[in-house]
Amino acid sequence: MRLRRRHDLVCREVVELVSDFLEGALDARDHARLEAHLAGCDGCAAYLEEVRSTVRVAGSLEPMAIDPAMHERLVEAFRDWGAAR
Repeated sequence: MRLRRRHDLVCREVVELVSDFLEGALDARDHARLEAHLAGCDGCAAYLEEVRSTVRVAGSLEPMAIDPAMHERLVEAFRDWGAAR
């Protein structure tokens, strides 16, 4: 059994760092820690590829034209949505 060292990342931490990793916003130490984790964790490596694919697809979508009245109705419907929780 391998004991986790203090500087090793766990999967939950990897998930939290994926966006920064893809944007190149991690410092060298965290980048290296994430790369080391990915080398030994097929689940996190698959998750990273899913996020990369999602970003790639989302970046290739064209915005849809929406009727201004419908846009206003949607904005109104969701305006206080977060506050209602």
